[in-house]
Amino acid sequence: MKKSYVVLIVVAVIAIALFGCFGWVKSTYNGMVSVEEEATTALANVQSAYQRRADLIPNLVQTVKGYASHEKETLEGVVNARSKATSITLNAENIKEYQQAQGELSSALGRLIAIGEAYPDLKANENFRELQVQLEGTENRINVERNNFNKAVQTYNVAIRKFPSNLLAGIFGFEKMDKFEAAAGSENAPKVEF
Repeated sequence: MKKSYVVLIVVAVIAIALFGCFGWVKSTYNGMVSVEEEATTALANVQSAYQRRADLIPNLVQTVKGYASHEKETLEGVVNARSKATSITLNAENIKEYQQAQGELSSALGRLIAIGEAYPDLKANENFRELQVQLEGTENRINVERNNFNKAVQTYNVAIRKFPSNLLAGIFGFEKMDKFEAAAGSENAPKVEF
């Protein structure tokens, strides 16, 4: 009779341990899914902010075209850069490629905005000024969303890399995500000339 109690206690202890282990696995897995979803949602918000900028550009180009018709090269540069930037779908695997295309678009926009300096009537045009304000606000939104994405990725990467979660992350295929980084050369202050 004593043997059956011992076996029963051992089986009960093993069952409790297995149940506890299953609970830990479930909780850890669900936690990793949650932080991964937060990171992918933050990435979608970055893409949405970039899309807002891409949607504003045709209006800006049309406004400038009316005043600076001989600045064709600059306008075509903006249109081509926008086309390239919007042809790349942002996902966790191609952040660097996407960021490079967006950097080229930012550079082209900078040249387009500089045209306003050469055309006082354009600078005074209400549509041009409104579009400049919209683009400035959009650039700020993009920066905020990239920062939010980087924070979400940090949380996700920490969650999947900490022990013992990293054991389950490897089993279930959770992989480290890349963050947005500063564009090459951005550590140097831009040269402003009048």
